[in-house]
Amino acid sequence: MAGMTLEQLKIFLAVAQHLHFTRAAEELYITQPAVSAAIHNLEQEYGVKLFHRIGRHIEIAEAGKLLQVEAQKILDQVSLTERGLRELNNLQRGELKLGTSLTIGNYWLPSKISEFKSQYPGIQIDCTLANAETICVGTAMGQFDLGLVEGDVKPALQNTLEYEIVGSDRLQIVVGQKHPWFEWGEVDLSQLTQTPWVMRVRESGTQQRFEEALQNWGINLSELNIILVFTSGEMAKAAIENGVGATGISELMVKKEIQLGTLRAIRVIDNREGNGAIAEIVRPFFKLKHRQRFQTALSKVFEQMLISSMLDGSYQHLSKSVNISQN
Repeated sequence: MAGMTLEQLKIFLAVAQHLHFTRAAEELYITQPAVSAAIHNLEQEYGVKLFHRIGRHIEIAEAGKLLQVEAQKILDQVSLTERGLRELNNLQRGELKLGTSLTIGNYWLPSKISEFKSQYPGIQIDCTLANAETICVGTAMGQFDLGLVEGDVKPALQNTLEYEIVGSDRLQIVVGQKHPWFEWGEVDLSQLTQTPWVMRVRESGTQQRFEEALQNWGINLSELNIILVFTSGEMAKAAIENGVGATGISELMVKKEIQLGTLRAIRVIDNREGNGAIAEIVRPFFKLKHRQRFQTALSKVFEQMLISSMLDGSYQHLSKSVNISQN
């Protein structure tokens, strides 16, 4: 028996993804007859049908579904092995795959990447930005070596993902010049229900932390007048800069606008106990990695850099402001 080859598995997976021989051929930059031959040879070798031909269309068969799962595992392991071998050169070459939520990726992570690249200039860093939920799922599925999020790790993924704090950020309630709070500079907790709000989608780590803070302050989200919901912080920032609503947003994202005076951060006074304490929202940044998947040397070095950066004391206010444990 000749046995299956990695090339055949790559071709099979492309056909299984597109359910189309020609599109698979175009993706792989080979001819359509070469794709048909590879699938035919696999079916002949093992006496199974991988795809059902129905008119001009194809559907994946039961044997194809089995092979699709196992083939992906094989190719993933081959890819990791190849990367491991390439790293046996004192980290002079290689690739690091990061997944990061939007605020971290746009405002916090670039300086860390620059620091890493200055030490390892030959390393390619592939960084994907998405909402926190997408990054958690992607890290669990092996798409990223490390994930970085400011949102919670869902209970369903906590047995799969190992996570620890590597930094922190403050959320601030911010308004534009047209908002009456702009002149005030501070409000009581009870006044938060008396203004329109611009929010992020529920999958956003920023939104998760803001809703958590509201709950801790005894405010139900349904009590707020939510007029707009956006997928990105930049859109929320632009909306309040030109309108009358308020939003909860990362201080990293609005630092420039606050300096220019187009936005103002509003202090929130917690008057529930009568002591007038300032109510703060401080959130941790979590580093994620898979508990069982092979971790490359590059990933370990970058991870250690993040941890070392955290130990400079810049995040220690976290323990005073929020509950950061996840059990």
